[in-house]
Amino acid sequence: MSWSDMQPLLYDNTLDTLFMVWWSTVYAVLIGIPIGVLLHLTDRGAMLQNAVVNKVLGAIVNIGRSFPFLILIVVLIPFTRLLVGVSIGPTGAVVPLTIAAIPFFARLVEAALREVDHGLVEAAQAMGGGTWTIIFKVLLPQALPALVAAVTTTVITLIGYSAIAGAVGGGGLGNLAYTYGYQQYETGLMITTVVELIVFVTLVQLLGDLIVRRLAGRGTRVPATMRVGLRRAPAPLAEPATSPEAGTAASLEAGKTP
Repeated sequence: MSWSDMQPLLYDNTLDTLFMVWWSTVYAVLIGIPIGVLLHLTDRGAMLQNAVVNKVLGAIVNIGRSFPFLILIVVLIPFTRLLVGVSIGPTGAVVPLTIAAIPFFARLVEAALREVDHGLVEAAQAMGGGTWTIIFKVLLPQALPALVAAVTTTVITLIGYSAIAGAVGGGGLGNLAYTYGYQQYETGLMITTVVELIVFVTLVQLLGDLIVRRLAGRGTRVPATMRVGLRRAPAPLAEPATSPEAGTAASLEAGKTP
């Protein structure tokens, strides 16, 4: 196959891959963040500690993560057809990609929130901050670099999943590599497809790392509402010296003989 014949195929299937990865990432982030926050808040010792909710939700997430993606595509065919009207093509592939990414991303969100300094949460609670205030003013802002890294990891995982989806009728570069590269022995096309996927992954990782470094470079800042409360707190009084050495030093500074 000549390069002129390959170009339209590469262009169309690249757009299909970008379509699948973009929308599955958007849906996974929108659904995965609330699930991850709920997992964190209902954990033992957390603000909304609830063992039943945490265990049930954690079990659902673990089941979703344990499914091999190829089997998940097949299992979800009736649901995918019911939801979007088709079970193949890029649109049909978005559904299993999203469902596979949600539990994966939710666990990353939970891990990111667990790294937030608990002292900030306690300070916000002491100042009367409610659950929503702590989520949106403390937890999510403080965990933002880790959340960006989680999104980066999820996108890279979805690029790999999209290639698997393409091999079973999902379209995209995976379909191109399987249909033409493998079945029709177009080695040059297969190599081009693999290189393109590697370039996508590399660009996503570089962009994600850049954003994380920029966010981390700002340092961990106390939210403004908390800073106001902290400024109003009186400074602690110095404790009087109790040891003879400390008393001697204090009297010398005052110009007196001990």
